[in-house]
Amino acid sequence: MISQEQVNKELELIIANAIREDVGDGDHSSLACIPATAQGKAKLLVKDKGVLAGVEFAKMVFRYVDKNLKMKTFIIDGRNVQHGDIAFYVEGPSQSILKAERLVLNAMQRMSAIATKTRKFVDLLEGTNTKILDTRKTTPGIRALEKWAVKIGGGENHRFALYDMIMLKDNHIDFAGGITKAIDKTKAYLKDTGRDLKIIVEARDLDEVKEILQSDGVYRILLDNFNYEDTKLAVKLINGKCLTESSGGITEETARKYAECGVDFISSGALTHSVYNMDLSLKAM
Repeated sequence: MISQEQVNKELELIIANAIREDVGDGDHSSLACIPATAQGKAKLLVKDKGVLAGVEFAKMVFRYVDKNLKMKTFIIDGRNVQHGDIAFYVEGPSQSILKAERLVLNAMQRMSAIATKTRKFVDLLEGTNTKILDTRKTTPGIRALEKWAVKIGGGENHRFALYDMIMLKDNHIDFAGGITKAIDKTKAYLKDTGRDLKIIVEARDLDEVKEILQSDGVYRILLDNFNYEDTKLAVKLINGKCLTESSGGITEETARKYAECGVDFISSGALTHSVYNMDLSLKAM
């Protein structure tokens, strides 16, 4: 899996690119009417309800923009918030606060929405042994933020990208000439290249589950678009030989029923691709 050091590098790239995109050769609105020596203070005001996420990222942004900016935090990541709550104060050069404002708000609004949706799934699965996973269905360029938000909401991260886990999906299997060939070729590739990567194999029906089980070295079987009855049968067939994951259009209405089938994980792209931003504002004081 991806290391924290790699994640931190991704976050640094996100900040640098976002500031480049937003500020360009200068925040001319601020430069035009606010003296460089002016000092200011602003508060992060919550205008919605849900799970707050992105406070620690905001600290990174303010530090990147101006080391003279100081934050005082009142609500940490992962806490429930409601309309009227104040998450933090930031104080320092006024121009710098304004330069960082949009990136902080865009990131926190998105991250809080993802954390809120993830928490709903976590609560729905409470009392089962099933954990909720994200997917690679993330916004290009800010995957590290969105997967961080899933963790803040109580979920777990699937693979980060194509390079940190093997996942043999339907197209890989069909292009390789079948499940067994795909698995055998994958194990040979890992041996030849000296890589130690976990292997997940997607199954489209119970016959494919049976074929996967004939091969050693599979870490997890992904049960793609299985109904409840077939999911139960698949879990029984697998019988702990490897981990199980349900995926494919699973919603808040169906997640609990899939968990009760006995799978170890449920993955949902909706955690990151179908959310409504939390309403937040950064207001001068």
